[in-house]
Amino acid sequence: MPLFDLPLSQLRSYTSEVTPPGDLKAFWDATLDEARAFPLDATFEPVDNYLTVIDTFDVTFSGFGGAPVKGWLHLPANREAGVRLPVVVNYIGYSGGRGLANQDTRWAQAGYAHLIMDTRGQGYGGTLGDTADPHPSAGDVAHAGLMTRGIASREDYYYRRVYVDAFRAVEAAQAHPAVDPAKVVLAGVSQGGGLVVATAGLTAGRLDGVIAALPDVPFLQDFPRAIDITPRGPYPEIAQFLARHRDRYDAALGVLNYFDGVNLARWATVPALYSAAQMDDICPPSTVFASYNAYGTGTDASSATGAVKDIEVYRFNNHEGGQEHHWVRQLQFLRKLLG
Repeated sequence: MPLFDLPLSQLRSYTSEVTPPGDLKAFWDATLDEARAFPLDATFEPVDNYLTVIDTFDVTFSGFGGAPVKGWLHLPANREAGVRLPVVVNYIGYSGGRGLANQDTRWAQAGYAHLIMDTRGQGYGGTLGDTADPHPSAGDVAHAGLMTRGIASREDYYYRRVYVDAFRAVEAAQAHPAVDPAKVVLAGVSQGGGLVVATAGLTAGRLDGVIAALPDVPFLQDFPRAIDITPRGPYPEIAQFLARHRDRYDAALGVLNYFDGVNLARWATVPALYSAAQMDDICPPSTVFASYNAYGTGTDASSATGAVKDIEVYRFNNHEGGQEHHWVRQLQFLRKLLG
C-alpha cells in the first residue's frame, strides 16, 4: 500500500474540523450516571488456562443498561501476596472478542494485572466473544456490521453502549483485590485504541485511578474525514449506508459527533502514547493525528490540561502498525511512568 494520506510534516499539525456538540458533556454525564446506577456486580471466577505462570479469572460485570459484559483477568502466578499490581485494561479490535482464556496474557507476563474486556455483539472475527448486545436498536435498518447500528439517534447508537462498557471495565478492574485501583492503564489496537481514547476522555474528572492511555492505530477518530477517504475496513460501512440513504448524511454525522474520539480526546488528562501507520488504509494516519493533536487540549466544558503525550509513526506499515516493536515501546513508556 503506498502512502495515500497527508505527508508527515502536515500530519503533525493536522487538526480535524470536528467540533464538540454544545451538550456533549451533559450527554455523557447523563449517560454515565444512568449506567452507574446499576450495581457493578463484578465477579471473578478462577479458570484453568493450562498455564503455570499465569492465573486467569472469568470476569463478569454490569455494562450499559446493566447487561452482563464478559472479560478475562490475568495475574502473574508468582505475585507477592498482599501487593496490589498496576492493571492494564485491554480493549479489542473490531469484530474480535476476548478470545480463549490463555490466548493473550502478555501484560501479565510483564508483571501487570491484565483485564481484557469482551466487546458486546462482536467476537465473530479474529477472536471469539461471549457478550451479547441485547439492545432493541440491534434490529434497526443498518448496513451489515456495527458502524451504523442505531445511528438514527445518539441514545441508540451502538458505540454509546460500548463506551459505557469500556468505562465500567475500569471500575471492574479496580474492584479486584490484587489490583491497585490508583494505577490503571488503558490499552488497545484499532477499535481497542478508539476505546482507549474514549475512556481516557470519559474517566477524566469522573473516575480516579487511570494513569496512562496507549491508543495503538486508533479507530473511531475524525469521522467526517475517515468516511470520505478510507478505502478499507469498517469506516466504509457508513459510506455505503449513506450511498443508499442519501438524505441522512447530516443527521448521521450529528449522531457520530457525540462518539468521535477527537471530541473525547480533548477531555483526557493522563499521559498518552499513540501510534500511527502511514500506509494504514483502515485507520488513516490523518484521523489518528487528529485525535493525537486534540488530546488533552480541552473544550468549553473542560479546561485544557496540556497532557503529556507522544506518538510513534511507522512509515512503511499498514494497519498492523508497530506490532511487537510498539509493544516494547509501550513497556518502556510504562516503566518510565511507573518508576
